[in-house]
Amino acid sequence: MNYAGIKEYDIANGPGIRFSLFVSGCTHHCRGCFNPDTWSFHYGKPFTKETEDYIIRQLGQDCYQGMTLLGGEPMEPVNQKGLLPLVKRFKETYPEKDLWCFSGYLFDKEILGHFAKIMPETMELLKYIDILVDGEFVLAKKDITLLFKGSSNQRTIDVQKSLQAGELHFWNPGDTSMSKMTKI
Repeated sequence: MNYAGIKEYDIANGPGIRFSLFVSGCTHHCRGCFNPDTWSFHYGKPFTKETEDYIIRQLGQDCYQGMTLLGGEPMEPVNQKGLLPLVKRFKETYPEKDLWCFSGYLFDKEILGHFAKIMPETMELLKYIDILVDGEFVLAKKDITLLFKGSSNQRTIDVQKSLQAGELHFWNPGDTSMSKMTKI
C-alpha cells in the first residue's frame, strides 16, 4: 500500500484534533474530487513499518482525539490489507481515541454486502472503526455547510452501534443517541 500524505493536527476530518492518513488508490474517480492525485495506487510513498511506528508515536500526544483514514479510498481491498495492522495497533495502544474513516463505498451495500463476504480483512477492520463517512462525493450535491462531509448524499455512520444492532445508526454530534434507519 502507498500513502499520499499525512496531515498532523487536522481539524477538518472529524471532531477534535486528528492525525489524518491519506492512502493512495481509488477506483471511484468522483467528479470534483478534492484529491485526484490519490486515485493512482502508485502515488505517494510506500507505507512501511517505520511510517506506522511514526504514526503511533505521534498519536501519543494528548492533543489528539483520534485518527482519520481517507485518501484515496481506505476500503479498496489492497488498502484494507495495508491498514489493518495500523488500526489494530492504534486501538490497542489508544483505546480511548476514536478512529474515523471516509469511504466512497456504501457501508451497508458495498462494504458489508460485498467486501465483508469475500475478504476477512473487512470485518476485522470494521471492528476498529468508530465512525464511517460513506458514499461517493457527488458534485451536484456539494454542500459546504455539512459537518465533516462534502455532499448531502454522504452518511456519517456509528459503525460499532450499527454492527451491534444490525441496523444503521448515524452519528450526531449533538445527541448521544443515534437515529435508526434500515436493517443492514
